[in-house]
Amino acid sequence: MLKIREIVNMTLTEIQHKLRDSEEELANLKFQLATHQLDDTSKVKWIRRDIARLKTVLYEIETGRRSPVGAAEGAV
Repeated sequence: MLKIREIVNMTLTEIQHKLRDSEEELANLKFQLATHQLDDTSKVKWIRRDIARLKTVLYEIETGRRSPVGAAEGAV
C-alpha cells in the first residue's frame, strides 16, 4: 500500500510508471478473482486505492496545485 507521502516524493515519470504497473496488477488480480485463484481478495481494494492516490497526485500536478519533485531541481 502506497502512502501519499511516498507518492509526493516520486518524480513525474516514477508516478506514471507506478500507475501503469498498478493498473496491470489490478487486471491480473481481477482475472485471478474471476477464476477463483485469488486467496486474499483485499488486494484488489488496496490496489484500487493506490491507483486513486496516484491519479490524484497526477491531477494535482497537471492543474498546478502541486509541483513535481523533479521540476524544482531543474529550475535551479
